[in-house]
Amino acid sequence: MKPTRWVPLTILLAVGVGIGWIAVDLVERFAGRVLVVPSLAAIGLWILALGVLIWALVSRGALIGNGRRPDSSSVAPIGRDPRHRSMPPLVAARTAALALAASRTGALIGGFYLGIALALTSVLGTSNGSASFAASIAGLLACAVLVGAAVWLESMCRIDEDDRD
Repeated sequence: MKPTRWVPLTILLAVGVGIGWIAVDLVERFAGRVLVVPSLAAIGLWILALGVLIWALVSRGALIGNGRRPDSSSVAPIGRDPRHRSMPPLVAARTAALALAASRTGALIGGFYLGIALALTSVLGTSNGSASFAASIAGLLACAVLVGAAVWLESMCRIDEDDRD
């Protein structure tokens, strides 16, 4: 698995912006109303983002430095508890896959909400427009946290080239 690069995430963000903008335009054109963005969707995204962030914080000790216990002659690095156990390789691989999927999903959905927010700037004076705009901004911020936590988690799951054991 290759590490996540910012170019694919930016492309997914741009695709999401286009889809969100088109969705608002189609709803306004054919239904004659403002696209309603539910606040519950943003809450769900915040729960997902916080879940990935908590998993990164909990797994940090087992992932950094492969979670190896220092032997009696060495001293534990600052900030590392020598009692941390190593994460099983299968769990680490699944964690890396989760981080990879979360970063891409967050970029695409975040782009979608950004496209909606940009398209709704013309109807901010209405109550439905401002509520949908606020919900889309909340979803966008949740996706930013999700992408950041996922990229950080993935970076902790990387193995050095010389340490393939």
